[in-house]
Parts: sequence; C-alpha cells; structure tokens
Amino acid sequence: MSLQTRLMTAVIGFVSLILVIVAIITSATLGRTLEDQLDEKVSSNAHQLVRVTQAFAPSSATARNILTGPLAPPVGVLFVVSSPVTGYSGAVVESSAGDELTGTLEALTETQMAEVAAALRDSSVATVALTDLGSYRIMALPADNGVLVVTGLPRDDIQSQLTQLLTVIALATIGGLILLALTTAITIRVGLRPLRAVASTATRVANQQLDRGEVSITERVPASEADPRTETGLVGASLNTLLDHVDASLAARQKNEEQMRRFVADASHELRTPLASIRGYSELSLRALRQGGADDAGAIESTTSSLERIQAQSLRMTRLVEDLLLLARLDEGRELIYGTVDLAQLALEGLSDARPTAADHHWGIEVPDEPVTIVGDAGRIHQVIANLLANARTHTPAGTTITLAVTREGEEAVLRVHDDGPGIDPALRDELFARFARGDSSRARQTGGTGLGLAIVKAIVEGHGGDISVASEPGDTTFTVRLPVTPANPSPAAEPED
Repeated sequence: MSLQTRLMTAVIGFVSLILVIVAIITSATLGRTLEDQLDEKVSSNAHQLVRVTQAFAPSSATARNILTGPLAPPVGVLFVVSSPVTGYSGAVVESSAGDELTGTLEALTETQMAEVAAALRDSSVATVALTDLGSYRIMALPADNGVLVVTGLPRDDIQSQLTQLLTVIALATIGGLILLALTTAITIRVGLRPLRAVASTATRVANQQLDRGEVSITERVPASEADPRTETGLVGASLNTLLDHVDASLAARQKNEEQMRRFVADASHELRTPLASIRGYSELSLRALRQGGADDAGAIESTTSSLERIQAQSLRMTRLVEDLLLLARLDEGRELIYGTVDLAQLALEGLSDARPTAADHHWGIEVPDEPVTIVGDAGRIHQVIANLLANARTHTPAGTTITLAVTREGEEAVLRVHDDGPGIDPALRDELFARFARGDSSRARQTGGTGLGLAIVKAIVEGHGGDISVASEPGDTTFTVRLPVTPANPSPAAEPED
C-alpha cells in the first residue's frame, strides 16, 4: 500500500477503535444510571403499594382491589399479591388518568406469575422477561397483614433510550469517520506534495543524458515545495542541495576535461615542432652523407650543423618533458623536499643569476637585514624566483626596471616581483597560470618558451600551502607570492626514480 493509504488506514482504524470504546463505555454508564433510576422508582412504588395493601384484610387483598382503590399507579406498573387466603393474583396497569384509575387492568396469566415467582426465588429484586409483556424490573416486599407484594416496572424505556443512544453514536461515528477520512486524505495529500515534487524532479534528472555533450542539471524542486522548516520540505531542500553539488561537480569535471584536451593538444603541438625539426635535420644529414660521402667537407659541415640543430631541439623537447613530469609530480603532492630555507638569500641568488641574461634591463632587490626563514624546498622555491624573473625579463622591453622584494608579514613570507613594463591584458589574467599559457601582444616575447613557467610556479607555491596573485596595469605589474613560515601538512619527499 502507498504511504497515504497506510496513514489513512492507521488514523481511521485508531480513531474508530477509540470511538467504539467510548460508545461502549457511554452506553454501559448510561444503562447503569437508568437501571439505578428504575430501581429507585420500583422501590418507591413497592413501598407505596405495601402501605396500601396493609389496609386490606388478607381475604380481600387482591391485585384488582388494591389497584382500583384511591391509589393511582403509573402506567405499566406490574402488581402481584400473594395472600394466604386468596392466593396469587396479579395485573398490569394499562392506562390511568387523574388521581384515580380510569383505564383498564390486564390480569397476569398463570404462566406470567410463575415466571415472576421463579425470578424471585433467590432474591427479592430481579429482572424477568415476561411472556407477551417484555422485560420487567421487579421487587418483592412483605406487608404487615401477611400479604406478599411484588411490584415491577417495564424496562422498555431503558432499552429504547439505549437503542436511540447507540443509533446516534453509530450515525455520528460513521459521519465523523467519513469526515475524518476526507480531512485526512486532503491533509496527507497536501503534506506529501513536496515528496511528489521530489520524485518528479528526480525522475526528470534521471532521464537527462548526462553522458553526452555539455552537461548541466537545471532541474530543481520548486521553492514552495522545499521549505526546510517542514519534514517533507526538508527532503526537497536536501535534494536541491545535492543537485547543486552534482551540477557543480559535473561543471568542474567538464572544465577539467576541456583543460585536459587543451593540455594534450598544446603538449602535442609543443612536441611536434622539435620532433619535426629533428626528423628534417636527420633526413638532411642522411642525404648529405649519401650525396657527398664521408670525406666530403661540405657534407661534413652540413651534417655537423644538422646535428647541432637536432641537439638543440632535443634539449628543448627534454625541458618540455621534464616540466610536464614536474607538474605531474607536484599534482600528486610529490617532488618537495622540506628543510630550512632563507628566502632572502634565495632572492639574492636568483637575481644574481637573472641579471646577466638581460643586461638591457634594470634590476633591483629589496630584502630585510634579518633572514626571512621558512620551511620549504629550497630548490623549488629557487625555481619559483627564477621563473618569475624570467617571465618579467621575457615579456618586457629593454630598459624595464624589475624589482625583487622579500618581506615578512606575520606568519607569512612574501615575495614580490615588480616591473614597470607595458602590463598584462586583463582578458588573459584568468588563464595566466594555466599550462601552455602564452603572453599577449602587449608583452613582446623575445625568446621561445613552453608556456609552463607560471603553471610550475603556481604548483610549487600551492604545494607549500601558499598562494600567488598578480596585479597589473600599464607601467605597474606585480606578482605576489605568499608562503607560510611553516606548512600545515608538509608533503613527503619524492623518492628518486630510475
């Protein structure tokens, strides 16, 4: 059964049980109360009739004589007299009016009086079912003149009232249960509407082709059905949160796949150029040797030149492969060997190495008098400094001033590389640290490169738990590296490979 059916069955069944119990208790309580009231009336009539009977002699003490006297008993009173002289006599008052009896009396048959006598055999008060008369409550009392008086009243009124009560309770119960069923069905249906919205949203999401082309999950549970203040609404809100996370994960996966495809394409392009050169020069050398022979001076010179070019392209390809391998190891959290590093000393060494490579630039350095000591990989941090200086040197014209500064700010060591060159195109800043990123036309690239320098810088800095940022405008470009003095979770040192 559905949840709605189970809830309705449970609620209606439980309420029905309560109503039945209440009806039984109510009818029993009312029946007991009516029985007590009837007993009081029977007792009152019995004592009254005993007083009247005591005025008659035993020879004249019959039911008809007593009931036709000045007494006006109520309709339905049963009266039986047992006289030692006249024997048994009994009657039932059929109707009366005024102070005296004006109706008729119906004499009791022998069978009926025998039924009365049998009911009173063990008790002075009893309930008896009389033939043709129905159920009566009777009481026996002795009179002073030796006459036994039995008085009774019918129980029809009690049974009629109980029947009416049970009928009213049954009708009210049925009507109440019908109303309860309708109300419960509407309430449950409205209450479960957010769950149906969740199921519908989940079905639509399940039917999406998430493995083809661009993926984006736009389906959400409506806000009206995702109120976290209610239990069912909380399910919708949780599903929306889950879909947000899945959508973000799919977007990140797609972005990574696009970056990977672009990375493979860029790497292939970078490798294709030196490989094509190596193939061309090797074919040229082979052709020269075949045409001129091993002793031909021209062939030897051509072959030597080709081999030099092959060596240069091989070195270029080797640097590219090494850079790619370094990035892969850094991505895996390897390749860092931690130790105590004086960042100021590394800055001085890095600037000393960079200055001879660009004598047409102006170089400056700002370091404090005290050492700026951090925990890190000295070789990789030196590579960060060298790459940043090479980037500034390569993408700025002659006469540009490049300044390297090192400071200590709280628990961070800060390294800044500033130049007053033409600046970086704002459109390229978001991809500046991407792999195989190239400088734009505002920075004339004077030497060839793989486009991995800044990507390596970013990977090394983040491997140390730091971050790198850039601020650039014409005449003012600054790369800022922030490194924690002590990394939170130093990565294990990489093991050497064969």
